[in-house]
Formats: sequence, structure tokens, C-alpha cells
Amino acid sequence: MPSSAERHFAERLAFETDVSDVHAGLEAGTPGLVVVDSRSAESWDQGHLPGAVHLPTASIAARAPSLVPAGTSVVTYCWGPGCNGAVRAALAFARLGYQVKEMIGGYEYWVREGFAVQTASGRVVRPADPLTAPADACGC
Repeated sequence: MPSSAERHFAERLAFETDVSDVHAGLEAGTPGLVVVDSRSAESWDQGHLPGAVHLPTASIAARAPSLVPAGTSVVTYCWGPGCNGAVRAALAFARLGYQVKEMIGGYEYWVREGFAVQTASGRVVRPADPLTAPADACGC
């Protein structure tokens, strides 16, 4: 019988993912992966993950079925760890029956790890923050 700690951490991994894993999935073209930005239109225009779908949380119940095919693996994100918008978005997708995970760290950590973002004026890459992205592979 698994311990409480083992169950806890296994459940977290079932419902959370990090920016590095999402980046790897997008780069690999993982079939059935849909990344959803749940922020406002203004935030989306400021910058978003390349390939993401823009679907603010309040619109998920009405618009998700026409934008996100059934059977896909959905990953939601919002601004960052100080915002629970991705959690609310993930809950909305779960209520619709989607397999869904929250991208912990959100847009903030995507940018801080030096991954490209799409803005209204084009693709932008900022230098990685050494406090969040090690100089060599993390190894975790």
C-alpha cells in the first residue's frame, strides 16, 4: 500500500507539469497536446507561448468544445506562481471532461527560463534568469 506521501506526490504529477516539460512537448510536437493561455486579451498580446490557444477562463465552458478537440491533453497557464488563474482554467476543463494539467510557474517562469514568446510584434527570446534556469541541464 503506498504511503500518504507517495500518493500525494503521484497525484501532483498527474495534475501539474512544469515549463521545461511543456516546452519539450511543444518542441517535439507531442500529438494531442493543447496548451491554453487563460489570461486576458491584453496579456495575450503582451506575450504568450508559441502555439498556445487563447481561451480566457470565463470563456472555457462555452468555447472549449469548438476550439479544443475532445481527447486532447490540455495544459493551462496564467501569469505565474502568484496567480491561480491556471488552476481555475484547469478546473473548468476538468468539468468538461478533459484530461488537464496546470503548468506551474506560468508565463513568468516560461520567460525566466529563456523560452521564446510570441508577441503582437513577433517572436521574442529574453536571456534566461540564472536563478531559475541553470547554465547546464537541471538533471531532475
